[in-house]
Amino acid sequence: MLKISSLNCNGIRAAHRRGFTDWVAQKDPDIICLQELRALEHQVPGPVKGLDYHKSYHTAEKKGYSGVGILSKKEPLKLEVGLGIDWIDNEGRVILAEYENIKVFSIYAPSGSSGDERQALKMEFLDHFMSFARNHIKGDKPVLFCGDFNICHKAIDIHNPKRLKNTSGFLPEERQWVTDLLATGFNDVYRQQHPGEADLYSLWSYRAASKERNKGWRIDYHFSTPELSERAEQADIEKDWDLSDHAPVTVEYKL
Repeated sequence: MLKISSLNCNGIRAAHRRGFTDWVAQKDPDIICLQELRALEHQVPGPVKGLDYHKSYHTAEKKGYSGVGILSKKEPLKLEVGLGIDWIDNEGRVILAEYENIKVFSIYAPSGSSGDERQALKMEFLDHFMSFARNHIKGDKPVLFCGDFNICHKAIDIHNPKRLKNTSGFLPEERQWVTDLLATGFNDVYRQQHPGEADLYSLWSYRAASKERNKGWRIDYHFSTPELSERAEQADIEKDWDLSDHAPVTVEYKL
């Protein structure tokens, strides 16, 4: 089995203070995809005590902002960063680690919640990423896009779809983008394992006791090619851990 976890840590240093190393030691993922490091590489806390992970990061040029990483027990055969678009790559949003039998990406899509300018950049990112995804689905190894895409796909993925229908993260064009990504051949692995189940979220605001009331959003995904999603055995949102405003999304694959 190959256990792969994805976590928007909302600051890797903060996540360490909240018990990140305890989570790693207890859950023992083989690969951990991280988003929103909010640290330069030299600021990322050191090795997880007693655990040996290879560490790869793609941090943003701006201090305390964005950034992605992949930790893995096996050393990657190859690492690549970015989409080849300057502003996206300067924000540290895409990293690939390739292994013998799988390609794993950690992805952090922009948020558009701060206003029209960032929403336009978010949609530009999604356009570029769609082309990127179509190129990778043609490869010779299973592909997995893990990360925070800042989109709830369907009404079942958000706590108040009627009230939030005009909110960034649940706009019709964003939701259509996920539909289009799935139409290219990728699968939403967590939803495939939990079809039709409501109130399954991966993000809760720190405000208004949102997590306690389960007023959340499911915006963190494992999008995989079919040969990998068919090997998924178990998929969990680890809500019991308070490492961040996001919960780890963990899937075990029979590889």
